[in-house]
Amino acid sequence: MKTYLVGGAVRDALMAQSTSLPDASHVDRDWVVVDATPETMVEQGFLPVGRDFPVFLHPQTREEYALARTERKTAPGYHGFDFHAAPGVTLEDDLARRDLTINAMAVAETEAERPASASIIDPFGGQRDLRDRVLRHVTAAFGEDPVRILRLARFAARFPDFSVAPETLTLMRQMVGHGEVDHLVSERVWQELARGLMEQRPSRMFEVLRECGALKRLLPEVDRLWGVPQRADYHPEIDTGVHLMMVLDMSARLAANLPTRFACLCHDLGKGTTPADVLPRHIGHEERSARLLKGLSERLRVPVECRELADVVAREHGNIHRSQGFNAAALVRLLERCDAFRKPARFGEVLLACECDARGRLGLHDSAYPQRKRLEQALAVACSVSTTSVAAEAIAAGVTGAQVGQRIQDARVAALTAHLASDEQTLAG
Repeated sequence: MKTYLVGGAVRDALMAQSTSLPDASHVDRDWVVVDATPETMVEQGFLPVGRDFPVFLHPQTREEYALARTERKTAPGYHGFDFHAAPGVTLEDDLARRDLTINAMAVAETEAERPASASIIDPFGGQRDLRDRVLRHVTAAFGEDPVRILRLARFAARFPDFSVAPETLTLMRQMVGHGEVDHLVSERVWQELARGLMEQRPSRMFEVLRECGALKRLLPEVDRLWGVPQRADYHPEIDTGVHLMMVLDMSARLAANLPTRFACLCHDLGKGTTPADVLPRHIGHEERSARLLKGLSERLRVPVECRELADVVAREHGNIHRSQGFNAAALVRLLERCDAFRKPARFGEVLLACECDARGRLGLHDSAYPQRKRLEQALAVACSVSTTSVAAEAIAAGVTGAQVGQRIQDARVAALTAHLASDEQTLAG
């Protein structure tokens, strides 16, 4: 029985050796065991956890140990694989089934604490591709699993200075052409999409998916944005798809969370359905974006917190951009539509997504976004009104039903009117 550290831990250690990136190999370590059986693992105290293939948790570290295995495709889609683990399966057999050469390296367990200085087992040229900054498939088996298209695109977002090997891109295009991505289960698409959105440069994921044709099959609402013009006075970059990529990268620059980044992805979907005779204007694209978002979210089974935030951003981002000119009443109505009084933290995420949209434009990356501060202050002032006291006074005066809500809204408008007047006097002085 022999044990090897494999995959990302080895890759990250080698990258840390040649770049300024931190060594992340100690964070998430995967192990492969050769010349063992499930019975042997259990006898040594390992806890079996794998349902589709033999995976075990170490009795002390709780790290995953998998028996060396091969795989064979049995049906379309992610779940159509048979995995074979037996003492006769070698380490090279196991590495050959992996997705990318940079993930198909290993070191012996005895050298695992210092993988960057260990004797690297590298039968497929992973070290060369790390040095050359290339994402390359290991073997033709890559073509049997369409999830690997998404994984490669995600790695492109994580390592944005890596290129995709021409032969790998050709294989990905063939897979798309053969309908492989059409069989992907929605949960796995969302899982990889969410991971890619949280990487260093999310735009790279979508650029790679678009280049191989997979974006059109998986996210047609996003794919159709390229080539759609916008008014140059608002969008110097003009192309809506180019703008979207800039917005996503701005969301990464501003360290936005996943719901906010998803909202950025979906905020302009409606521009892809604008009639050609009204371009480059996009009147009413907000409502069209919200409708398209609904279908996309249902198809991919997007989590509720992501879809709800994206819906608010899709509907209201234009109004938030224009809010510098709003009076107190209009500001309160905007806060109400955004459900900011009940969900102030989410409203903060809405504003961050809008800032990403405003700054994700050619030449505007470092521009200020005063709307965010003004609306945060407006919410704070409106929330300072004691709704309990206002409601009690209204009820004591014989006011009931919806009129109580109107009294609360009026009180918030009054407080905000006074605040805005005070601000104007300060600026004038």
